Amino acid sequence: MCNDEWVPVSPANCHLLTGPFYHGTKVSLSVGDLLTAGFRSNYDDSVVMNHIYFTAVPKGAGLAAEMARGEGRPRVYVVVPTGGFEDDPNVTNKKFPGNPTRSYRSGHPLKIIGELESWEPHDPEFIRQLRSRVETGMGEILN
Repeated sequence: MCNDEWVPVSPANCHLLTGPFYHGTKVSLSVGDLLTAGFRSNYDDSVVMNHIYFTAVPKGAGLAAEMARGEGRPRVYVVVPTGGFEDDPNVTNKKFPGNPTRSYRSGHPLKIIGELESWEPHDPEFIRQLRSRVETGMGEILN
């Protein structure tokens, strides 16, 4: 789809997207578990998240998993939204027209239906630099 054909995703039209969708984290979860909002941000301890974030791009979920705080290995789960969702306004139209990262957010839980056994990890130096920028507040996560 060309950017001039882009239509914003909203709760009114999100049913037109069929996925698959992915969520990255370091938390060990099981098929059937629900991911919900209401937890602290991976990027700012002072922020409690009102939404749960996900993407249609496995490498994007992998980046979120690699950046996530906590112990454990990065994991990418295959998820299904249980309610309406919208484009993630933190990345949509910020650097590029439309939503090229295919990133979304929902106030409704995401149901885990599987886990990707393998996905393309990012270069460890890139992750280190990105963490440093996030911790010092210099720059956005997606440049």
